[in-house]
Amino acid sequence: MKNFFRLSFLMAATTLASVPALAQEAASKGGGLFAIGAGVAIGVAAMGGAIGQGRAAAAALDGIARNPSASGKIFVPMIIGLALIESLVIYALIIAFNLSGKA
Repeated sequence: MKNFFRLSFLMAATTLASVPALAQEAASKGGGLFAIGAGVAIGVAAMGGAIGQGRAAAAALDGIARNPSASGKIFVPMIIGLALIESLVIYALIIAFNLSGKA
């Protein structure tokens, strides 16, 4: 749990450190808040997707370790779940690109 808080602090610091650069570039166009929103959106989406994928993979591997004969029944739904989680992160990336395009 301690490592999780370190990782989340590191990700938040990285996101907040990159936001002024985006805001300064977009300030001349009058859309600084769109750039900040784009940076925060992709940062939160990437963090949430990584946590979700990690928990899904851990649960699947735990289930396979407890019952190795069920690996075929666990593996396919896990891959589908990971693909759906990743698609949500890609949607956030598209929204961030749209927001930065408005800036």
